[in-house]
Amino acid sequence: MSPIQNIVILTGAGVSAESGIDTFRDAGGLWEQHRVEDVATPEAFERDPDLVFRFYDMRREAIQTKQPNAAHRALARLDAEWPGELTIVTQNVDDLHERAGARRLIHMHGEHLTAWCTGCDAHVPWTGALIDRPACPACGVRGHLRPDIVWFGEMPYRMDEIYHAINRADLFVSIGTSGAVYPAAGFVREARATGALTLELNMEPSQGSHWFDEARHGPATELVPQWVEQMLER
Repeated sequence: MSPIQNIVILTGAGVSAESGIDTFRDAGGLWEQHRVEDVATPEAFERDPDLVFRFYDMRREAIQTKQPNAAHRALARLDAEWPGELTIVTQNVDDLHERAGARRLIHMHGEHLTAWCTGCDAHVPWTGALIDRPACPACGVRGHLRPDIVWFGEMPYRMDEIYHAINRADLFVSIGTSGAVYPAAGFVREARATGALTLELNMEPSQGSHWFDEARHGPATELVPQWVEQMLER
């Protein structure tokens, strides 16, 4: 077996759950007590922008009170010490990977702590509220800022970079993701098609668990540090 040099890691809600950030959907099909259709689609924003702004303003405020956990810190350590190529692709919109120290990171679904100006197309750091329709720091125009979140029906960010990294990977690792949301749910098959080894670290088997060469199940704060230690001892 050829040595592992290039790694792609996909992280989902299960990585941040132990930091107190709500997972994507609960058993009732709700997203943080709201129907997805009411807060996470372009149509919802057009229909009731105040509801959408309030929802994301509360999430943005709450996320700033959370702290990285052992899984975030372990991945940041791997990022710092792994000598080959490494790309962490996260479906999460919090900044806990960055606060733990990760740098080789792609937010495919956007970020709570930035805002997108639909007028000038700037993506600007943002920690406050948006409901009052503040002016864009880049162009100065009011009323064009929206949450910098990829909603259902919109194209995730930096997909060309993600697929390029997957096609070069020797190992693809999925951590804390349900395997239910595309295109991320299809990454494991893309990796297998190019000959990469595949590993799932998750609380329970995901919907795509059968696609992985190996699956380990348990809390991310236990599994991820153990796996990172194994990789750095190779």
